[in-house]
Amino acid sequence: MLREKVEKLLQEAFEENNSLFLIELNVNDSNHITVIIDGDKGVSVNDCIAVSRKIEHNLDREEQDFSLDVSSAGASSPLEMPRQYQKNIGRILAVTTTEGDKIEGTLTSFEDEKITLRWKAREPKPVGKGKVTVNKEAVLPLEDVKEAKVVITF
Repeated sequence: MLREKVEKLLQEAFEENNSLFLIELNVNDSNHITVIIDGDKGVSVNDCIAVSRKIEHNLDREEQDFSLDVSSAGASSPLEMPRQYQKNIGRILAVTTTEGDKIEGTLTSFEDEKITLRWKAREPKPVGKGKVTVNKEAVLPLEDVKEAKVVITF
């Protein structure tokens, strides 16, 4: 019952600010509500406050007591939703495939539930000694991506 009310209020909040979207909603047995959101242009503290107020001001604590946490997806959190890939085009991702391969490259596109990563690698020369830098590309369906995280660089 409480979860359904929260889902409806979140839908209203996302209609008011359609750049925001839900990553995770959890309501435990003691009515602790945890909401994790993300946004096409990132998430500000004010975005979290607005979503929190939307929920808090429209639920009656007299009817059902609850606690509420609204936060944004952390910078080191894995990407969960297709919409997160779209907003991270141009950034470097560390991807682990379902086969266990690890690829780190720039996300250059996201189309038809597939990501395209590009990176440079040093490989032995086809003829002679030494190595040469080559451009590599991988196109992966999302179903083959076990985990993808944005690589934070300073």
